[in-house]
Amino acid sequence: MKKQWKVLAGLLLTASLFASGCGSSDSSAPAQNGAAADTKQINFGATAGPYSDMVTKAITPILEKKGYTVKVTEFSDYVQPNLALAEGSIDANLFQHKIYLDKFAADKNLPLSAVINVPTGPMGIYSNKFKSIDEVADGASVALPNDPANLARALGILQHEGLITVKPDADPLKVSEKDIVENKKNLVITPVEAAQLPRAVEHQDLALVPGNFALAAKMDLNSALALEEMPEHFLNLVAVKTADLEKPFVKDIKEAIESPEFEAAIDKDFKGFFKPEWMKNRK
Repeated sequence: MKKQWKVLAGLLLTASLFASGCGSSDSSAPAQNGAAADTKQINFGATAGPYSDMVTKAITPILEKKGYTVKVTEFSDYVQPNLALAEGSIDANLFQHKIYLDKFAADKNLPLSAVINVPTGPMGIYSNKFKSIDEVADGASVALPNDPANLARALGILQHEGLITVKPDADPLKVSEKDIVENKKNLVITPVEAAQLPRAVEHQDLALVPGNFALAAKMDLNSALALEEMPEHFLNLVAVKTADLEKPFVKDIKEAIESPEFEAAIDKDFKGFFKPEWMKNRK
């Protein structure tokens, strides 16, 4: 049932992320036309925050050693990075998972493709009161994200940790705390704005905080009582135009991310990020 719930939560996350992205139009100013296809220059687009930092700290130094000049263009929404990639004002982007990329590309009829998954910040259960899940007391207060996508993920984590049980046939587009059929510790659940969840840790017994908001609040992901077990299709990835997939600069980006130097940078500056299978399984 846990596996089934992760699938339902994943479907909801995709739907909500796409809807929220389409409703936003703000972004940083677009960069000059990308030139990586013909020169040793790469304009890398990323959302502001940990993934822009990942490009700057973990990817760029390796590409520079390969002779590239790398520019990072930051975006503040989930729409413009793919539009900029398709029109050629950037050469690659890093901000989204595969389900979102595939749906966006299909809906907008854009020839975009994934290159490689990267480590991604998971949602976690945080507490200033309890030191472990086993310590969670009867009647504990819990703050959850109130947007449907993140709420679904939060309920999935609580279920995975054995604190609640959610109806197996819950509609992934409407699932809420009302779909809890067993609340073993009588948790008092309060949905709040996701951006407020880092503050909720101070006055709630438990708070489930998405990775991006936790990192923005300078929270240590490894301080969570439990972190989300992320399926591969939830991990963020590097995307490029499909026509560029076999070009040297794309192969060099992939090679850079697969390098030991990249993983060392992740271990140093992105502690707690959930690593993709290719990274966990290599010798």
